[in-house]
Amino acid sequence: MGNVGGLKGDNRSDQRQERIMLKKMTLALTWVAWVACPAMSQEWARKMFEKTVHDFGSVPRFAKAEYEFVLTNLYVEDVHIADVRSSCGCTTPTIKKALLKTHEKGAIVAHFNTDRFVGYKGATITVTFDKPFFAEVQLQVSGTIRTDVAMSSESVDMGTVEQGSVAEKAIALAYSGWSDWKILDVKSSNPHISAKAVEVSRSDGQVNYHLFVRMDENMPPGYVKEHLILVTNDSSSSSIPVAVEGVVQAGLVVSPASLFMGVVEPGQKVTKQLVVKGNKPFRIVSVDCDDKGFQFDTSSLKVPKPLHLIPVTFVAGNEPGKVAKTIRIETDLGDKSPVLSAYAVVAGK
Repeated sequence: MGNVGGLKGDNRSDQRQERIMLKKMTLALTWVAWVACPAMSQEWARKMFEKTVHDFGSVPRFAKAEYEFVLTNLYVEDVHIADVRSSCGCTTPTIKKALLKTHEKGAIVAHFNTDRFVGYKGATITVTFDKPFFAEVQLQVSGTIRTDVAMSSESVDMGTVEQGSVAEKAIALAYSGWSDWKILDVKSSNPHISAKAVEVSRSDGQVNYHLFVRMDENMPPGYVKEHLILVTNDSSSSSIPVAVEGVVQAGLVVSPASLFMGVVEPGQKVTKQLVVKGNKPFRIVSVDCDDKGFQFDTSSLKVPKPLHLIPVTFVAGNEPGKVAKTIRIETDLGDKSPVLSAYAVVAGK
């Protein structure tokens, strides 16, 4: 009988070894296929980018011109950006976040050097990945840096504004050239930002305007990175982009803005922490989620404090795949309840 039990144990051990060997062979074959086919080896990285081409348009000299090429890690493995370089000094690229966990977002920021170049310029930005596999993705930028328009500052900086407040700023803009040059309209794609251009002088081909920008009280919290479009009567270059920047500071700030619990095995329990910060002491009344797999320890949240730490525990179910849910936090401040996304990936058995 003892020999029978020993044979069963040997069989289980052999089966485990076979599974491990099969996984290694699958990974090896995948790697060989990617190396053998360069196009395939680059495609996994290219698929992460939302866009790979951007046109800055016609930009005044010394104006701030930046664009973020956003990418999302679509895979279970970590993605690491090893390097980024530009084919032209007219554009300086930087990596916003080098290491991306599953479903995390990052960006390659392309800065158009309007202070050092003029005329039409284009560049190829090469992004190099070294994890989980080597790959290179090429991003394209282009634009025209014009010398006939100048602004008193590189952007309209709204500063730091409390949520629910109105902010107003003004900058000066000068044009040299046609005597009948005009700004016909100012367009904004953000309903909470409006602007108007007021002509202040015109003489011998020199035209001066003041640009008044208003951000209303309904602007949501977070970083403001928008563009106004000045529409002119110049048929050869009718649009001029103007950057608008600032920060709207919320009464309550939750960090991280989205909570990734990680890649977990079925039945595994993992705990992470949320930080809720306010401008004054407050109580957390309740924390809830539409999934019972997410649990919250609220025992220490009833005392008013300007900062609360909320332990969040996730217990993985038996179904493999991505779990994405919403967490709601109610406080005694009476403001709109903070809402954030929480997600995890349950690995297959």
